Amino acid sequence: RPYRGVVSAGIAGGFVGRAAVGGTVLADRSVAADLGAESPAGFIPVEDLGMPAELLGGGRVVSADPGLLGALRAALPAATVGTVLTVSTVTGTTASTAALADRHPDAVAEAMEGYGVGVAATQAGVPFAELRTISNPIGPRDRGSWRMREAFAALTTAAAALR
Repeated sequence: RPYRGVVSAGIAGGFVGRAAVGGTVLADRSVAADLGAESPAGFIPVEDLGMPAELLGGGRVVSADPGLLGALRAALPAATVGTVLTVSTVTGTTASTAALADRHPDAVAEAMEGYGVGVAATQAGVPFAELRTISNPIGPRDRGSWRMREAFAALTTAAAALR
């Protein structure tokens, strides 16, 4: 085991009122939020469609390693801790933001890689965590509200916790 842990680090969109733009988020779990099917009655998670969990790397949720998450929390005490959603399409409407927030009331942010990195780390037997800094609020695409430069600067600062 040449690796002590894997941290999926990057920027993300934050749910308004749950994670502030420019803030840092630590995932207690990473969830494949849109892995499933749409139906007239709403979203159906893939496990409810009869897909065996072992084909998904154990399910749609990868929990952060408690030791690694604890070390990151200690190093980044101001970070918001909560679920980070992995999506294949960035949320861009008020309706889809509300639906996602309703399905995942503990979610603080959305990104695109965490769940996949978590599954790979778990299958390799390596501790996993996800660290994100918030560049924009989740919702309708308003490029004027994006703070990419600030999010990358915050990520650079937070990355010092990885040493």
